[in-house]
Amino acid sequence: MKLGRLALCHFLVAVACMLPGGSSVLAADLVSMLTQNLGVTQQQAKGGAGAIFDYAKGKLGANDFSKVAATVPDMDSLLSAAPAAGGAASSLSKLPGGAGSLGGLSSLAEPFSKLGMNPDMVGKFVPEILSYVKSSGGDAVMKILQGALM
Repeated sequence: MKLGRLALCHFLVAVACMLPGGSSVLAADLVSMLTQNLGVTQQQAKGGAGAIFDYAKGKLGANDFSKVAATVPDMDSLLSAAPAAGGAASSLSKLPGGAGSLGGLSSLAEPFSKLGMNPDMVGKFVPEILSYVKSSGGDAVMKILQGALM
């Protein structure tokens, strides 16, 4: 009987995510995952994820980015939560491994700093976001995003 109730709960959660407005449940999952796993605030999670997706948007073609965006509910709200990027690559060069260890992602140092996070948090956000995209959109979509970030 317990298994039946558990299956019913999973079914109801899946249905709720398909209802109008249910996508915010999944977006909250990404933000919750980041806050829990990385110890950041909700604002930092939204802004950091938004900055990373905005970076990827600039590296990907419109078709590829739309595939990534389709796996992340409320992508627009995440993108709008991202602080503007600038030229703060020099901040990352002070990190162990230097800016080269994050490649082009060094441009995210300034938005992350504006959110009150150290630039090394970029390297902690990326695997979490890739994991989320893989679980919600599959391996192919995750690889598209990974190609833009690596």
